[in-house]
Formats: sequence, C-alpha cells, structure tokens
Amino acid sequence: MNIHKTKIEWCSHTWNPVTGCRHDCPYCYARRIATRFGPKIDEFPDESGITAFVNEGVDCYVVEKPTELKDWQGNYRRSTPYPKNFAPTLHKYTLTYPEKRLTPATIFVGSMADLFGRWVPDGWIEQVFDACRRAPRHTYLFLTKNPQRYCDLASAGKLPTEPDFWYGTTITGPDMPFFFWDKVNTFVSVEPLLEPFDTEATGGENPFERVGWVIIGAMTGPGSRKQQPKREWVEAIVKKAREAGAAVFMKDSLKPIWGDDILREHPPGMIGGDNSG
Repeated sequence: MNIHKTKIEWCSHTWNPVTGCRHDCPYCYARRIATRFGPKIDEFPDESGITAFVNEGVDCYVVEKPTELKDWQGNYRRSTPYPKNFAPTLHKYTLTYPEKRLTPATIFVGSMADLFGRWVPDGWIEQVFDACRRAPRHTYLFLTKNPQRYCDLASAGKLPTEPDFWYGTTITGPDMPFFFWDKVNTFVSVEPLLEPFDTEATGGENPFERVGWVIIGAMTGPGSRKQQPKREWVEAIVKKAREAGAAVFMKDSLKPIWGDDILREHPPGMIGGDNSG
C-alpha cells in the first residue's frame, strides 16, 4: 500500500489507503489483482490488527498494520495488502505515506478502490483528504463512478478546494453523469469507451465544457476484443474536448485504433510527477 510508481499512463504513482469496491464491474482489473494477491483457501490473515464493521449494508474493515498470512498451523506464509480480498478496507498505517515522500509526484489515489462509493464512510474519505493536505507538494487525482458523493461532500463543506486536488468521474457513454464545480479541478475518464459521443448522442451539447481534462481508453482484458470503440467515436470526443478547451490524454489501449501518435496532454498547471521510484 506504499506510494508506488505505476504503469497507469496518466499519473506517475498510485497510493491505496483504501482498497475494495462493490460496483461489480465485469471488466474490473482491480478485483483480479486483489483476488490474485489476497488470501488463498489455505491461508489465514492475522486478525490482531483488523477491525470489522458494517456500513450501508456492506462489510468494511480497518487495518492498523501490514497483514501477515499464516497456514492452518500458524506458520508465516507471506504478507498481503488485501487481507479481506476486495472488501472495502481502510489501511490506516498508510496515511503517513504522502508526507514521507519528499519528491513531488502525480498520485492516483485509490486505484484499487472507489474511494467515493456509497459504502465508504465519510470518516475514511476525510482521513485520506487530511493525509493529502499534509503533503501539498504532490498532485492528487481521485476517480469515481459515484460522482454524487463529490456533490454531497461539497454541500457539507468537506470537499477540499486546493489546486493540487483533481476530482475525476469514470464514464463509458454520453448519458452517464459526471462531476463539475467551478471551485475545483475536475476531469472525466472515458474508459472503457463503449458508446459514441456524436451530436445525436449528446443532444447537440458539449459534455466537456466544465472539465479541464478528458482521458480516453478502450476496454482491456478478457472479452475486450468485441468491445473496441470505433475511431470516429474517439474523434468525436477529441473534437468536443478541443471546442471546450479541455486537454486530451489517450491511453495506450487506443493505439490499435488511433495509431502511435496518441495524444498525451495534461492540463495547464498540473504538477508533473516524478517517475522515479
């Protein structure tokens, strides 16, 4: 759960103070990773640093220290960052990591979770925000499929407005809602792109007028070959982003569709992250 250099193209590092999600997306890469590295059937997590509770009908966990896995005789097997697999988990011991990293980085916060899912307690989110505020040298990128949570936090005065905080929404088509607010930096991640954003689909409106950044990616993983977007879908998004003045960032998954000259733009003023470890 440390701050790690990442292969995710639009940031330099990831940090996962919270892991787990209950959206049950069929194309979820994070669930596959948690299942791979979480406890196997013959491995048992050390429960001494783990607290369990229920929030919004969902089992949640707080982990105070890195978790060891043991066999049925109590012998050490290995450590795991996912002691409860993909159940929502706050890793409290990681909340000091941003301030310990001295080199500025562009950090995707919660690549293994939806930090703003309805099941995540406000207290968890506030603790993560506080940890970010203690290290303003970094740029923090948040991403959710539940943008209403941003609205709720903003209405309650709990959404930070610092310029190094960027709030993103994942969408896959033009009918999905996303968050924008003129007091904060916002972006959208159109990934996987599953539907066209042409004039007919958007009702003649430009959906990107209120955001500063548009990330575009195709579906990857099992079954993705039948779910690839058309080039004209990507062209329509780029055109609308250009008209809105938003920067465009294409993920590597678009190279088979767009070519090697994919767009790799960042919004003006976004701090460039260090790509060292």
